[in-house]
Amino acid sequence: MADLTGKQVLITGANRGIGRGLAEGFLQAGAEVTIVALEDDVADVAERLSLTYGREVGHIACDIADLDQVKALRDRIDRIDVLINNAGFEFITPVAEPGDHVDETFRRIIEINVIGTFSVIRHLLDRIPDGGRIVNTASMWGKTAVAEFSAYCASKHAIIGLTRSLAQELAPRHIPVNAVCPGWVRTVASMRSLSHMAARQNRTEADLLDEIVGAQALDGLMEPADMVAMYVFLAGPAASNITGQSFTVDRGELMQ
Repeated sequence: MADLTGKQVLITGANRGIGRGLAEGFLQAGAEVTIVALEDDVADVAERLSLTYGREVGHIACDIADLDQVKALRDRIDRIDVLINNAGFEFITPVAEPGDHVDETFRRIIEINVIGTFSVIRHLLDRIPDGGRIVNTASMWGKTAVAEFSAYCASKHAIIGLTRSLAQELAPRHIPVNAVCPGWVRTVASMRSLSHMAARQNRTEADLLDEIVGAQALDGLMEPADMVAMYVFLAGPAASNITGQSFTVDRGELMQ
């Protein structure tokens, strides 16, 4: 683990799942952490983290798909050495399913995952000093695809493209921009997706999960803590020459 003592780290979508794991990982690396999330429990999560790690963890409630809220977020931040864009929405969007809810869900996924991520970077950019870092959470599905998750897959492909473009745009300021592409991690969102997939395939969740894990070179379902090392590495000095890259952490399910 890199020593990030004194670094100011802001993590979106950090009240649960991978984001919560990243908050703990960066605290363990010595960083000063602010967590951002849509849900009101972000304050309670920050309080628990503060008690566990013995220093104050900042917290801000923000819907990153709401531009006014993102601008208000900017006004509460003085400096960000490492910006982790982890907030995202994962849900099924079957193209042939009737009803307006699919259209509404598709739009919401793009608004959060793509437009929201861009808005956070755009409006917090002047809070990032030259030499800072940006790490975006994409997905293994940003390099491949799965049926009935077209909005989510499209959004994560977009995050990889956004990462590459911004890596070039911010290079004059020596701000590396990279992405991490998690595979299957035990989170509320991924287990909900597993449940949807199993139901629509008329299979049990356990059977489908066995198939998924069996497709990995390394056995077992990852936990949020398993994602920490890659993000901390990309935020540390050893990654100063790495930019525009997307790193898949999936126990060898997708090899490319």
